[in-house]
Amino acid sequence: MRALFSVLFLPALAAASNLYVSHYNGNVYSLALTSIPGPQDRNDGSAAVKYTLSQTAALKTCGSMPSWLTFDASTRVLYCSDESGSRTSPGSLTALAAAADGRLSEIAKVDTIGGGVNNVIYNRDDGKKFIAIAHYEGSALSTFPLPLRSNTQALQTFNFTLSKPGAVPSRQDAPHPHEVFLDPTGTFLLSPDLGSDLVRVYRIDPSSGSLKTCPALKVTPGTGPRHGVFWTPGASSPRLLRQKRSLAETVLYVVGELGNKVTAYSVSYDMQSDCLGFNETQALYPYPNGTALPSSATVAEIRLEQPYLYISIRSDHAFPPNDSLATLSLNTTGAVSFQRLSSSFGTVPRTFAINKQGDLVAIGNQASSNVAIVQRDPHTGQLGDEVANLAVGEPGTVGAAEGLSSVIWE
Repeated sequence: MRALFSVLFLPALAAASNLYVSHYNGNVYSLALTSIPGPQDRNDGSAAVKYTLSQTAALKTCGSMPSWLTFDASTRVLYCSDESGSRTSPGSLTALAAAADGRLSEIAKVDTIGGGVNNVIYNRDDGKKFIAIAHYEGSALSTFPLPLRSNTQALQTFNFTLSKPGAVPSRQDAPHPHEVFLDPTGTFLLSPDLGSDLVRVYRIDPSSGSLKTCPALKVTPGTGPRHGVFWTPGASSPRLLRQKRSLAETVLYVVGELGNKVTAYSVSYDMQSDCLGFNETQALYPYPNGTALPSSATVAEIRLEQPYLYISIRSDHAFPPNDSLATLSLNTTGAVSFQRLSSSFGTVPRTFAINKQGDLVAIGNQASSNVAIVQRDPHTGQLGDEVANLAVGEPGTVGAAEGLSSVIWE
């Protein structure tokens, strides 16, 4: 009877969440985070939760340097960008079917411009989907219609050039788009270009899905914009925001890998040009007392979970030997204040993601090649203890395109 009890009832007590990880060793991994309520606390009746993180699948796919994953929940398809190649040699984009149990299978793979480091899915008004890719070494941005098939051709390609090196010539020798992301209305696509000190802006044509070039945001020379995120007060649907976007209070936050600051810009929607306007309102180091980061350190990822911003700091060794995540709070106008540093529980936190409930953060540490699951208080925004940790693939060398490259929640 005891064995029968465990078979029948233990699964009902446990809950699992899927995560997906890309690694520069040429693999994409599925992980399962399982939570099991422990004994109830005698004082308040609450139950402590125990977590286990395990690998459920691994697939050699996505070229030689898988760098970024995006999950389409409606189709259960993962899209993986391959960072190999350059402007003159191809990289790739791969579509993977992700089963509910974590099994992965390749659906389609197409050649792209090389150096794909980031991608994002966007829609036109009738729901037709597209994916945009930022090509770092390829100095380009490209878009593809979805679903992806082996014969799918690029919809658009934007090739970028520099007339001369930027303020940091060793890193700004050419345009280097590092990310693509959407504004809160879903009608604009932006791409921080580390090499050109620009945030490139495009309006999405609602009927065709093609991109129209808008004036770019010019950042302070030497910033090296890497990633960005939008904030707008309250929780509004994209449709509502589109209807009143000329009145909406919107702020764009950009982290610069070379200048190591987070910069805030108020955003205006120009109804005549149907493009965006920007006005810098704040710039600060995301570090205690507003001090500059250690000389070895650089910012990486930025995420928003209202009313808090989180920024990963690579190679600052703030929690020896581990690096850190910075927590910043936002007031009602979107102004930023530094709150605290917390451990990344690994080295070189290239990427991290917050779960839908807002109570757990998955941190992808590149050099130590581990995924750390950290508690988050949804009320205070504070990051707490590590509840699970798993080594994935081989560790990488600091400063090299090795190790774990991205992690996302399903």
